[in-house]
Amino acid sequence: MAGTKGKQSVRDMILSLGLIGLMAGVIYIFIPHDDSAPDLKRVDYRVELLTARRAASYPVAAPDGLPTEWKPTSVRYDGSEFDVWHLGFQDPDGQYVAVEQSTQRAPVFIDSASQGARATKVTQRIGDRTWQRYEGDHYDALVLKGDGATTVVTGTASFGALTKMAQALKTS
Repeated sequence: MAGTKGKQSVRDMILSLGLIGLMAGVIYIFIPHDDSAPDLKRVDYRVELLTARRAASYPVAAPDGLPTEWKPTSVRYDGSEFDVWHLGFQDPDGQYVAVEQSTQRAPVFIDSASQGARATKVTQRIGDRTWQRYEGDHYDALVLKGDGATTVVTGTASFGALTKMAQALKTS
């Protein structure tokens, strides 16, 4: 009698676990869930831009005239060391584009801002300045050295989008 009761308990436990698994599967299938990337919040960077332009030792760049499809998503200025300016955007294709500026030594800053992208021999004229292209595993970049600081336009976006950002940059 005792042996039968033990077998019955194990069988009931296995049946219960199977029923729980089946119910979890049904819930997973029929309850809607969204696996898409979350919608990034648009940030207003005007105050930080004014602060950076007053405090930085170089002309701080920000885009002027970009279409509203370009969504600003992050901004920060750190004047404690190297006057670092960062302004991040999501481009119309959902890719990341950032404007990075600093007085830090150019090779160190470029490596950090572009996540290890390497210089190519390709340059391109944007406005009255010559930018150098960098290519990397994660980010590509356009780099401009000068004006007391290095400017890096970088991100996951295409060189076309990086160029549009660089074209829109103004320092006043």
